[in-house]
Amino acid sequence: MQNADLKNRGMTFHRDDNYQIDWRIIFIVMGLMAIGFVSLFLALRADSSGSVTRTLAVQVLWWIFGWGLAVLLMHLDADQLFRFAPIAYALGIGLLIFVLFAYSRSLAASNNAKSWLSFGGLTFQPSEVMKPSLILMLARCVYVHNNKYPVHTVSSDFLLIGKMLAYTLPVLVLMHLQNDFGSSLVFVAIFAGVFLVSGILNRILIPITVSVASLAAIVLLAVTTTIGRNFLAGLGFQPYQFARIDVWLNPSGNSSTNSGYQLFQSIKAIGSGRIFGNGAGNISVNVPVRESDMIFSVIGEAFGFIGGFVLIALYFFLIYSMIRRVFDTRNSFYAYVVSGVVLMILFHVFENIGMTIGLVPLTGIPLPFISQGGSALIANMIGIGLTLSMQYHNFTSAFSKKETSFK
Repeated sequence: MQNADLKNRGMTFHRDDNYQIDWRIIFIVMGLMAIGFVSLFLALRADSSGSVTRTLAVQVLWWIFGWGLAVLLMHLDADQLFRFAPIAYALGIGLLIFVLFAYSRSLAASNNAKSWLSFGGLTFQPSEVMKPSLILMLARCVYVHNNKYPVHTVSSDFLLIGKMLAYTLPVLVLMHLQNDFGSSLVFVAIFAGVFLVSGILNRILIPITVSVASLAAIVLLAVTTTIGRNFLAGLGFQPYQFARIDVWLNPSGNSSTNSGYQLFQSIKAIGSGRIFGNGAGNISVNVPVRESDMIFSVIGEAFGFIGGFVLIALYFFLIYSMIRRVFDTRNSFYAYVVSGVVLMILFHVFENIGMTIGLVPLTGIPLPFISQGGSALIANMIGIGLTLSMQYHNFTSAFSKKETSFK
């Protein structure tokens, strides 16, 4: 099947009619889903707050909706996803602007972020919709550019970087207005995922990567000094963000504060599980918000190092399977899309588990497929659906020999 718009741009998608379902990825996600339900049940039962049955039922509904989206996206081919990317991006930007005026005041008072919409008893975070939307738009941007400039040069690569930034910076600005630093980091990770596979010359890629890493190190060093904090405050850093850094650097010394207590209790719970855990019926350490952001502490306390290792191994096999699909595909558009999905999920996993054990500062990022809630789950299932689409359709992409430049 060929789309006239793509054909006019010198791009043609060719399809192999031997559809294939990537059952490995599906079974891994189902395994994560099972661990998520068990962990959520243990967390809710230990806290004895609210209805365990109702909360689990809502999570089941989110999973049903998520699987439905994944199956739907699996049946959409590269042509359809390519054309849908601008619509998804515009929708995501519109929601990010809308939430600035209609955000939940009660949630903003508790977490300092104007990033949640509330509908009765349900809450929704529009930034989660923006994540796969940005992935699709960046993939489309890189695909179109690389087909227009098949030979990479310094000037064409800097032009590509400018185009990618033009789509990413508005999202980061809106995240800043929402005081959602954690989601901002996820969008940076998505940008990095597509950036790294875009084909940019190494003499540009390496200096930029080193510069960004150096800048991050300088910022971390700056937050440890009064002068540095004053400078960062002038750039828009909030007091609660500095407080999280303080908690990260000294969790036991700040255990009297809300965030300090949360991190200290999380480390205590995971440490108490030791090798084999205390058992599913022995969740005794109180960890605030353990059903969502801190759910890895439940796994560590109940199932110990072995339980945590099994979970991380599942994530490893999921990421490995997705990366293999990137190398197997002959369609660069799909490769860009799945690379963005991989970095999105990988960053979530690293940040969430890292913050529960004190490796990185607290950011409020959920654990993919495990934490309670629907917004993040839907974003991750959309990513899974995009990955399944790549395997299902077996597309290749090539230049149309009839036209080699944009008009």
